[in-house]
Amino acid sequence: MHVETARLLIRPWTHAEADRLLDIQSRLEVVKWLGDGEPVLMQDLDEAHERIERYHRRSESPPLGFWAVEVRGTGEAPAHVAGSVLLLTLPHADHGEVEIGWHLHPDSWGRGYASEAATAVLQHGFDGGLGEILAVTHTDNEPSKAVCRRLGMDDLGVIEKYYEGESCLFRMTPERFRRRPDGG
Repeated sequence: MHVETARLLIRPWTHAEADRLLDIQSRLEVVKWLGDGEPVLMQDLDEAHERIERYHRRSESPPLGFWAVEVRGTGEAPAHVAGSVLLLTLPHADHGEVEIGWHLHPDSWGRGYASEAATAVLQHGFDGGLGEILAVTHTDNEPSKAVCRRLGMDDLGVIEKYYEGESCLFRMTPERFRRRPDGG
């Protein structure tokens, strides 16, 4: 997948970016929001390369995948990878429910990159035939919940299904996506 937005390029991770992935995934402030249980920090470049291979395998069945979010160069600043965005089947899904997610390096927080990347990936998922896309956040992950609200996702409340313990569940449908306040 290669999708361009006004500022971003959503595309596969490359092995040349393993050091950036390690920098992102070895930070507690990023990893604490991912998955279940205690955060597991990435330890070394070998693990980063293995993860990139896993991301490539997880992207073999479009529209699902796990991609890099590249901030395009502006002339003033070179292009760089801000983080990741994903569309994947949720763990413990009963009917193949798909989740959108994002995680960015702290140096890229607060710039609207998560919302911009997620909008492009929602469009990609709906263009690929998905009937709904869910977002599942930790109950205390206020920044990700704010992104879900900015995207216009329906807040379905607190659940105890896909991950261990309580999570907040958000949903977007193709119809709702087309009716977003920003005109989609």
